[in-house]
Amino acid sequence: MKYRVLSTLLAAVLGSTALPFATAAWAENGKFSLASGFDYSTGNYGTASTTDIFSIPVIGKFSTGPWIFKLTTPYIRISGTGAVIPGTGAVGTGGTARSTQSGLGDTVAAVTYSLYDENSSAPGIDLTGKVKLATADAGLGSGANDYSAQMDVYRTLDKFTAMGTLGSKVLGSPGNGISLNTVIYGSFGGAYQFSGNTSGGVDFSLAQTPSALSIRQQELTAYVNYRIDKHFKAQGYVLKGYASGSPDSGVGGLITYGF
Repeated sequence: MKYRVLSTLLAAVLGSTALPFATAAWAENGKFSLASGFDYSTGNYGTASTTDIFSIPVIGKFSTGPWIFKLTTPYIRISGTGAVIPGTGAVGTGGTARSTQSGLGDTVAAVTYSLYDENSSAPGIDLTGKVKLATADAGLGSGANDYSAQMDVYRTLDKFTAMGTLGSKVLGSPGNGISLNTVIYGSFGGAYQFSGNTSGGVDFSLAQTPSALSIRQQELTAYVNYRIDKHFKAQGYVLKGYASGSPDSGVGGLITYGF
């Protein structure tokens, strides 16, 4: 269960809105949590203009036995030329005039199953399926559903946990003559338990280019988690892009309440 805390934190790096972390609930066996916070990223994503994305997610998560169910719905504010889709990247060159749009973003539903629990002789393996529902207001999403599946592998050695992810995402076409590819994505990194209440780590993620007009994505994220008490947990992170298809930088945080 230790890795599920970390896995849930890192899953959105490869999925849902611009938010690099989902809720990191510590609940087990039929427990529920709610989380919210903020995410801000900025970059040109390989285009001629900078796009700024700010989001406030609301995340609900239910854990029972080997299953984890999660639903994320964000409020999003985008300033740019319309070339970038949150969670996907650049899908065109955009217009020449900048504008700012805000409203409901795409909702992401995810289900995770713990296939193998980690033991002394074998790593743990989790399987996750996600559906991004096209609930976003006009200009804040692709207008199409996305589907993805991924496998997370993790191994704990004393206070350090090594982890890796490999997945595939089928991107729905936003129309207007734009066709998006099915992309392979992955990540690798590690987390360290500094104390009973504090942990932190780094994660490097990468993904194939989603369209002929975009560029591959590579991002490094460093994060810190702090358990305030038995109900509340705080998380913070910073992000640095290492490919033109990624944001140049990002920052964010979450507060989670576990019931």
